[in-house]
Formats: sequence, C-alpha cells, structure tokens
Amino acid sequence: MIHHLSGQFVELTPTHVVVECGGVGYMVHISLHTSSALAGQVEGKVLIHAVYREDAQLLFGFAEATERSLFVMLTSVSGVGAQTARMILSGLGPSELVEVITRGDVAALKAVKGIGAKTAQRILVDLQDKMGKDPSFASMPTGAGPVGVAKEFAGGGNTHRSDALGALCNLGFDRKRVETVLDQLMGEGVDAVEDMVRAALKRL
Repeated sequence: MIHHLSGQFVELTPTHVVVECGGVGYMVHISLHTSSALAGQVEGKVLIHAVYREDAQLLFGFAEATERSLFVMLTSVSGVGAQTARMILSGLGPSELVEVITRGDVAALKAVKGIGAKTAQRILVDLQDKMGKDPSFASMPTGAGPVGVAKEFAGGGNTHRSDALGALCNLGFDRKRVETVLDQLMGEGVDAVEDMVRAALKRL
C-alpha cells in the first residue's frame, strides 16, 4: 500500500497532479481543496489512498491527513464511491464537510451531484458515529478553508475558464451545460479557477 509520494509536481490541474518520483510519473486524482493547497509548488509530498478495481488502479491524493481520513470514511458508506467522495470534498472541503456532518445538514450534501436524500442520510449517520470516535476531529476548526492557499493557476481569462471547464468535465458534468454556467460566472466577475469551479458545482 502506498502511503505518500514525494517528488516534483510536473503537472497540476484542479483535478489531478502528476508526481515524479525516481523518474516515474504517478497520476494522482485530487480534489479542488488539494489542488488549491498545492498551487504554486513545484515539489512536495502528497498523501495517497489507492483504489484497486478490476478495470483500473487509481491513486487519490491529499494535501492533509484530515482530508484523506474523510475520504476513506466517505467511501466506506454504502453508495459512495471514490469519485463521489472526491466530488464532495471538492464542493465542501474538509472543514466545511466536518461542519456539515456535525450539524446534520442533509441539504448541503444533497447539493452534491449524485447524492440523494437516502445517501445523504447514510453519510450523516455513519460519519457522525465514526467522527465521534476519532479524537482528531474533536478539535478541528470548522467554517474556514485553508489559510494562505493560492487560488490562481497559471494564465488568466480564457485559460482560467479552460482549466475550470476541464476540471468540471473530468468530474462528470456535461460539457455544454458547464460552458453555459462558466460563461454566466465570468459575466458576474468570477475569474479564478477555484472560485469558478466551486460556484459551478453549486449550479450544475
């Protein structure tokens, strides 16, 4: 089992990072939260959770241990796969998700693509119980995102739109619908990649 990868970040997008270790490049799927935390870095460490299926071997990466723990907890819930867990952590982020679970906010979870009322309820029941048994969540601050995180990726204007479009399409959204929503957001003055993706996730 791979615990983490340390090396150069040869490619970084809102949905994946390629980490080169010893001449080998590892494709690692990440959430928007982790992509923001890694923005501007050329090398570093990414915590890993591997998912092995009959048709694929996937690596999911995290900038912090709390996000990985939440990811593992989410995927243990019936009806929640790895991609759905990544979608949840992209739309909410670790601290927001902890807050949502703590207050039992079904509506916030239902707003995530692929999460219905029954699945949202299962997530709340299962994770409230598991988080209650894990002391690391007891002192975790809620209601705030990562401090000092760069929100911008290389380029600007159309490049930001293109990056956001690619990220959302990789998450499974329809391209034409995504383009319409992104155009609306840019017309409203939203132009940073992270801001566009987060806002779009609430409208798609």
